[in-house]
Amino acid sequence: MAAKLVYVLNGPNLNRLGLREPGIYGSQTLDDIGAMLVERGETLGFEIDLRQSNHEGHLVDWLHEAEDNGAHAVLLNAGAYTHTSIALHDAIRSIKVPVIEVHLSNPHLREEFRHKSWVGMAAKGTVAGFGAQSYLVALEAAATL
Repeated sequence: MAAKLVYVLNGPNLNRLGLREPGIYGSQTLDDIGAMLVERGETLGFEIDLRQSNHEGHLVDWLHEAEDNGAHAVLLNAGAYTHTSIALHDAIRSIKVPVIEVHLSNPHLREEFRHKSWVGMAAKGTVAGFGAQSYLVALEAAATL
């Protein structure tokens, strides 16, 4: 049986993981997280397609592509676009593929401007606050969909 495709999309500044504010975001890099996801994905029957962009339009295009390619699910850490992007909100609502919002930190324990999530308002669910483990928890949730 062919593996089910799961897109793992990452927004602005997530290419700086491991360097950027490790007290908030941890010391693991995005490549480290990707390796964990690939390993766990294999046991769940998933093929992981990990991507990162600092450009909002790329994330919108990749959400559309996930549907066009018959993806099982999308894990989306939109970074700061979480709190500002109606375009991502609309893109999520325009596809049938379930999107799980992922955050390394808990936005509700941070600055007030991070408390509103346009992504979360359209996503199937949200996993936040567990560092790199947030991605693995989201992947496990995707397996139940």
